[in-house]
Amino acid sequence: MINTIIFDFGDIFINLDIQATTTAFKKLGLKEWNDELRDLNLQFETGKITNENFLLGIQKHIPNSNIKDIDAAWNAVLLDFPLYRLEFLQLLSKKYRLFLLSNTDSIHIETFESNNGISFYSDFYQCFEKVYFSFEIGLRKPDLDAFKHLINNHKLDPKRTLFVDDKKENTDAAAELGFQVWNLQVGEDDVIQLFDKNII
Repeated sequence: MINTIIFDFGDIFINLDIQATTTAFKKLGLKEWNDELRDLNLQFETGKITNENFLLGIQKHIPNSNIKDIDAAWNAVLLDFPLYRLEFLQLLSKKYRLFLLSNTDSIHIETFESNNGISFYSDFYQCFEKVYFSFEIGLRKPDLDAFKHLINNHKLDPKRTLFVDDKKENTDAAAELGFQVWNLQVGEDDVIQLFDKNII
């Protein structure tokens, strides 16, 4: 029987539009998100570089753009966080141990908090026993060490733990360690359908 749930953040609770960021960068003159930029993003998501160095790293590829516009393009991905999902989470937190495990960076989290206000994001974070952001712990999914970090820190039993994520490579990695998983399909599923789908 499940007693613990680990959730991803993006497209599970907060809606994302990855295409919006791609489009915004194209308007700034970026032709493609190449291997160098992918590596830069990985470094940023694992807290190895600062906000400033990340934005400057992108600027090298679009020298005619300014840092403010690059920051806005990077944050274009973040959409709304529907209140009904928070309310669902608050009910869930009364019955289960909850954790958040998100591949994200300090710019996106600062923007999420700024856009939604302290009351909202505090209510959200308080639903969890612990919130884990990749840029803070230096580990990201689907690296098995990211999951082992939670198992070891909180003495979790993977067989009694559900992991919810929209990316199959992440749920596959969790399943490898014995977790129960739900690979939520964005646009078809909503996290509030957790019980309707007989996952728990």
